[in-house]
Amino acid sequence: MPFGLQIHLEEIDKKLVVRIEGRIDAASAPVLDKKLEQLIEEKHREILLDFTRVDYLSSAGMRVLLAVTKRLHSLKGDLTLFALDADVFDIIRVAGLDKVLHICSNEQEALHKNK
Repeated sequence: MPFGLQIHLEEIDKKLVVRIEGRIDAASAPVLDKKLEQLIEEKHREILLDFTRVDYLSSAGMRVLLAVTKRLHSLKGDLTLFALDADVFDIIRVAGLDKVLHICSNEQEALHKNK
């Protein structure tokens, strides 16, 4: 996996799937934050984060997820995470964020959760 964070976008059923590759740590969290804020400014309200290729999430990354969740909720939108690695899910669960963040097991579940 290359150094840093890679982000790829794909629109499916009027929802934006953000495919993330790499570690979400203190160095890369601002990159993710900037990209998600840009997407919100572009009026995207249903954002799904694909964690298939994310193997680490730091507290800085969790802060970004919380801030974006709050911002989208204030705009009547939603942030959903899916396909989390067991270690990444454990980090979120231990922090108690599994009660705050919308988490789905896979992409299909995330795409159809509000239908």
